[in-house]
Amino acid sequence: MKDLRELYKTMEIDEDVYSYCMDRLRGLKERFDAIDENAEYNQLKVLKAFRECRVSEACFTTSSGYGYNDLGRDTLEEVYAGIFHTEDALVRPQITCGTHALNVALSSNLRPGDELLSPVGKPYDTLEEVIGIRPSKGSLAEYGVSYSQVDLLPDGDFDYDGIEKAINDKTRLVTIQRSKGYQTRPTLSVKRIGELISFIKKIKPDVTCMVDNCYGEFVERTEPSDVGADMVVGSLIKNPGGGLAPVGGYIAGKKKCIEQAAYRLTSPGLGKEVGASLNVIRSFYQGLFLAPGVTASALKGAVFAANVFEGLGYKVLPDGTESRHDIIQAVTLGSPEAVISFCKGIQYGSPVDSFVTPQPWAMPGYDADVIMAAGAFISGSSIELSADGPIKEPYAVYFQGGLTFPHAKYGIMRAMQQLKNDGLIVL
Repeated sequence: MKDLRELYKTMEIDEDVYSYCMDRLRGLKERFDAIDENAEYNQLKVLKAFRECRVSEACFTTSSGYGYNDLGRDTLEEVYAGIFHTEDALVRPQITCGTHALNVALSSNLRPGDELLSPVGKPYDTLEEVIGIRPSKGSLAEYGVSYSQVDLLPDGDFDYDGIEKAINDKTRLVTIQRSKGYQTRPTLSVKRIGELISFIKKIKPDVTCMVDNCYGEFVERTEPSDVGADMVVGSLIKNPGGGLAPVGGYIAGKKKCIEQAAYRLTSPGLGKEVGASLNVIRSFYQGLFLAPGVTASALKGAVFAANVFEGLGYKVLPDGTESRHDIIQAVTLGSPEAVISFCKGIQYGSPVDSFVTPQPWAMPGYDADVIMAAGAFISGSSIELSADGPIKEPYAVYFQGGLTFPHAKYGIMRAMQQLKNDGLIVL
């Protein structure tokens, strides 16, 4: 029987890469134990919500057409509200992605003449066209919603003076992006988000605070809705789908915000009453139940990646010892060739389409060519092993996901091996 080292050789990992990565892994037991403790806490939190909401086998029965009186759909939304400690939730397969969920939340809770404020700098690229920072058909700007932005300070702290000056009579909604997107700023912890919301609410108590929670669910023991967020928004093909949800998004928050969002998603007068669960409702439940453990696997992969590439001299964010607040690991590789090579390695280490070589291309919603590596069971699922990045300065790649840690570990080793094969690193 082959030992582990020999099996890795048959999987194209040479002795130098294997030995280096195993040395890095040995020092991570304490970090991994802490991740497992958080996963256990969040698993019990999810289980508690399932039990309190009386999830039953009948909830897995699908509906079609209008979807009136869909027990599974309505109960699942109660479960989400229970987990996020909110008044209500909207969890639907008709929400196509995270950007769509954010657009529904924003456009439904803003009106012509209102102003949207981002106090954490530039939002994720695909939101630029939603807002109208880059002109696009159907943007908020076209409907008379203005936009204001306050950048973070050079040290990553909030510019509290600038935020106070930016809040005015027109400010209706504040959007806070938890994760870094294609930036090299720190991800915001739930604690910091709570401090920011508290500051904003003291200035204008009636302002709506929305948090883009993508990539952050179940990373900590609390969510932004526990520290004052009026809405938290995310995608089911990221953390909360557990790798099983094939599509969908969620918005959880204050009842009035969710009601507005439901009317925008479906139609005025219909709201949450319509929207069939189709054939995906069981995967929504099971994926959510598995999500804390799957997120823990992805977190371990991110910590491992940080330690591997930091040891090679690359700038990584977060670094190998920092606390984690999302599943994304940024590695600044410094050249387009290195970004492409890294992504090739991730693709070759995937269970699906491992024979495909990813190439940069002009993806809709981005201002530069983007390369994406994702041999996933669910197309675009970034809770599965994946890596991507824009081909522009500072030439950083963003690694995330891994349904199991052994797969995340192998993917990182395969990316490192590809960089070595392409002559971009020397051990």
